[in-house]
Amino acid sequence: MLIGEVARRSGVSARMLRHYDDLGLVRPTGRTVGGYRSYSADDVRRIFHVESLRSLGLSLKQIGRALKDPAFTPSALVGDLIQWGEDRLARERELLERLRVIDASAPADWQDVLRVVELMRELDSSSAARRQQAVLTRPESAPVPAELLAGAVLTESDPHVAGALRWALARTGDDGVTALAAAARSGDVEVRRRAVLAIAGMAEVPDAVPVLTDRLEDPDAQVRGQAALALGAQGVAAAVPVLVRMVVDGTKDVDAAEALGILSRDPATATRITTLLADRLADPTADPATRIRLVQALVELEGTTPLEILRRLARDEDRTVALVASALAGIVAERAGEVPDDP
Repeated sequence: MLIGEVARRSGVSARMLRHYDDLGLVRPTGRTVGGYRSYSADDVRRIFHVESLRSLGLSLKQIGRALKDPAFTPSALVGDLIQWGEDRLARERELLERLRVIDASAPADWQDVLRVVELMRELDSSSAARRQQAVLTRPESAPVPAELLAGAVLTESDPHVAGALRWALARTGDDGVTALAAAARSGDVEVRRRAVLAIAGMAEVPDAVPVLTDRLEDPDAQVRGQAALALGAQGVAAAVPVLVRMVVDGTKDVDAAEALGILSRDPATATRITTLLADRLADPTADPATRIRLVQALVELEGTTPLEILRRLARDEDRTVALVASALAGIVAERAGEVPDDP
């Protein structure tokens, strides 16, 4: 077959067939009297072999080596192609995310685009100081896209930079919560911790409450605690059981007790809290250290019931618990303008 017919049947242009000939990939076995290339059936099959390998992403040089060297095994080359493909996909995903961030920033002109790109570059810096400065020195007139901050806060390992990122993210309000909502449900516990900690700094934003409330059932105690402390400070009663559990476990028990104190400003919630604390105090399996933490938590609560419980505990069989309860009963009574009973 002449080159024109081969091109028509194979779908490979005559120009590419000549290029294959020049490279030695597919050389026609014959020539016509007039000197035109003449391809045999084996030549055409080789053309299809070349095209098949090209479809896998091999370069013409790699194809030439594969077809020329019988000892050349495909496994190593295919492995390299897989790695190359994964690297390319990663780069394309990163590019796609960057484009989405730029699009979300609603740039008015190319100058806005360049500012966002420059910020991306600074946040990718290996210098923690530079990353922190990129956030803290951002002018009010050039707000940082929430999506960019969210991505950075989820991967930042330096605590000082992470704090600056959370501060900047909190300034974005609802946009920041939206950007982190999916990460708060991530299968990676470290990602959830960072996301919930950042959202906790925006707990006053209405959209943050349902996200944090959902995390009260998280299997990770740290995530639950972060969510509960933030919700407690906002007066969300759903946090009560987790906060009581934190007091019992001694996990940020002082912070948890303060959050319970805020929640106790609502009479109905105060009754619920004191009941839970009293039940824990009456638990025969509770050790003295746990009971003392529960006693200390009672001091933070509003209402008269906590004082009644403290006065009763001042006569507890455990001498240490009794002494702590007696001392704290005096403080609560004095705060309420009463004279405490003697133990």
